[in-house]
Amino acid sequence: MDRTPVVSSNVGSVGYDEYSETMEVEFLSGDVYQYFGVPLHLYEQMMSAHSIGGFLNTYVKSQYGYARV
Repeated sequence: MDRTPVVSSNVGSVGYDEYSETMEVEFLSGDVYQYFGVPLHLYEQMMSAHSIGGFLNTYVKSQYGYARV
């Protein structure tokens, strides 16, 4: 999955596959996680959020299934 670099103190890049509603997050530590069932509008909101890491923690991590890649 192609990822877009982002400015964040914790996240390095984020990708999204609209067909499967999968969001892929690469953290600055090098860890990569995929979050499943994430709607497009939520991905778009996160990408325009003032704090990408804060948005991820509040609206994605506790709401959607995930797997480390």
